[in-house]
Amino acid sequence: MMLTKFTHACVRLEKDGKALVFDPGNFSETDLALAGADAVLITHEHPDHIDADAVTAALLADDALQLFAPAGVAAQLREKAPDAGHRVHAVAPGEDFEAAGFSIRTFGGQHAVIHPQIPVVANIGYFVDANVYHPGDSFTVPDGVTVRTLLVPIHAPWNKVGEVVDFVIGVRAPKAFPIHDALLNENGRGLVEGHVTRFGARYGTEYRHLSSGDTVEV
Repeated sequence: MMLTKFTHACVRLEKDGKALVFDPGNFSETDLALAGADAVLITHEHPDHIDADAVTAALLADDALQLFAPAGVAAQLREKAPDAGHRVHAVAPGEDFEAAGFSIRTFGGQHAVIHPQIPVVANIGYFVDANVYHPGDSFTVPDGVTVRTLLVPIHAPWNKVGEVVDFVIGVRAPKAFPIHDALLNENGRGLVEGHVTRFGARYGTEYRHLSSGDTVEV
């Protein structure tokens, strides 16, 4: 399976001629990420994780494209693209389903707290093919599974470096790659990735930096 990182939290997985896209948001190269995609997984409603206009256009342009998202996001997209509504699926934590030939299990339930006065929204973490875990905006450690490839939110208004490190240590995946990094400059990235690399290695995790457009086999 091939993994391609795009800017911020957007990632594309490809195998057997099928493509699955996570979180094509407004910080990301949505047109590139969605081109030829067979299914889209949305973790939550924030625009840096879903560019609603771009996703709606993709749904209307391709009558085979399937989309999976928390119930609130799914409802909004059905309103924007009623003709594609039957291909927009609401998902909740603790579910198993198939999408474009990929096996998916869901975890989590809510977005990490940004501030007590900012409402908490639904957030779904997706575990794909018993391999890749995308947590969205949360540090939910998936229970009862062994993650082989972890996508790590390395910087956000809702996290700090110690929590990033603890998440990597808690999951203990052999491989880890960055997501949620569009707000970092190179100095900040180096600081965070240095800590994640060093502490992750102590617990068996090899962390590797990916820039937008980089592809690796997982």
